[in-house]
Amino acid sequence: MTGWQILAFLSGLAGLCATIAATVSNEWRATSRASSVITATWVLQGLWYNCAGNAIGALHCRPHLTIFNLEGYIQACRGLMIAAICLGLFGSVLALVGMKCTKIGGSDKNKARIACFAGVDFILCGICSLSACSLYAHRITTEFFDPMFMSQKYELGAALFIGWAGGILCILGGSVFCFSVADSFSRSHSQANYIYRGAASHSHITAYTRGQTKPVKEGHAADNSSSSRVQHFDKNAYV
Repeated sequence: MTGWQILAFLSGLAGLCATIAATVSNEWRATSRASSVITATWVLQGLWYNCAGNAIGALHCRPHLTIFNLEGYIQACRGLMIAAICLGLFGSVLALVGMKCTKIGGSDKNKARIACFAGVDFILCGICSLSACSLYAHRITTEFFDPMFMSQKYELGAALFIGWAGGILCILGGSVFCFSVADSFSRSHSQANYIYRGAASHSHITAYTRGQTKPVKEGHAADNSSSSRVQHFDKNAYV
């Protein structure tokens, strides 16, 4: 399971990096870039900044001025992505402590529990990232296909796909950690049963050998008594 745990840690770490990249990205949604050459041809919007660019290469960004004027889904996505990053960081630290290839964490049983907690953190990190990206994508698609929506319509940005990929990687890494812990517990249980059965068979064999030695000793005592009687008989016969 050491190799699987290393792969799970790398998968979770890659998912955490993708989650961070998606969080700080400004391309959660984007307009079409085929409108004009002179004026601003596209608009990029993220969780923290709104950017406008043109075909010349100029890109101007401004942050969201106040948190109270933001729409509810943007605030929810912010909270989910921040929670995903925090869970991923805790999961990475716990994974380093609980992996079998490291020298910290105590006994194998304690390391298995720590690795299980790391797997749960990675899974929750992936769920938060997937939930935030899915919520944002649902809002974009709803506005895009709504015929009554007359404002500017946007398309899915690259940050959403990065966030989805990061969430899937985190869930895969956390699942491998949890399955490795279950496998280690099953192996320890089977070893305990083997030791118990071996001890029981050893005690049974010892009791059997003890029971067999008693008749042998009694037989030797009977032989010694009969030989002594023969010796006494021979002595009297010569007298």
